[in-house]
Parts: sequence; structure tokens; C-alpha cells
Amino acid sequence: MDADEYQSLALRTEAPGRERRERLLNAALGLCGEAGEFADTLKKAEFHGHTLDEAELRKELGDVLWYAALACDALGVGMGEVMAQNIEKLRRRYPDGFSSERSQNRKAEAEG
Repeated sequence: MDADEYQSLALRTEAPGRERRERLLNAALGLCGEAGEFADTLKKAEFHGHTLDEAELRKELGDVLWYAALACDALGVGMGEVMAQNIEKLRRRYPDGFSSERSQNRKAEAEG
């Protein structure tokens, strides 16, 4: 499944009738909440002695994707386009792959 197909199918479960502002706010709050649930699952494994629940992590990532799809749609853009823009930004930032040196000098490069 590609990103735009996912977006189309996921949004079938969106509550109808919300204005753009409401959809963006719902997406932002949902992204924060689901990212928090992902982090909480890791926290429990790391600090509370729980077994790492990878199935739960995948479920939470799916929920993150749902809210990302909503945000993209509210902005009038496909997830595939946002993904492509992000890859292009990363290619410019790290043309040879990640390096600590480039990461540390990003601000100086952006200003120069």
C-alpha cells in the first residue's frame, strides 16, 4: 500500500463536518497523544520492567499515521507529497547520509 492510498482509506473513518481549523487541531492533538502512547510503551519497557510490546508500538505508529493523514488532508496535500518533500530536505541536509559533523554545523550552514 502506498501513502496516498493509505490516506484515502484512513480518512473514511474521519468524523464528517469538521472545519479545516478543527481538523488541524484534532490532528495536532492526536499526533501528540499517540506519540506519547508510543513513548509510554518504551518507558514501561525501559524503566518499569515490562517486556517490550512491539505489537503495541506498531499499533501506536498506525494511530500516528492516521493523524498524519488527517493533517495532510486538512492542508490539502497528499501524504506521498509530504514524504517526498521530507526526503528531498534530508538529501540536501545529509547528501552522503547522516553525519554528526553536518548535524552540528546545520545552523551555521543555514545562516551562510
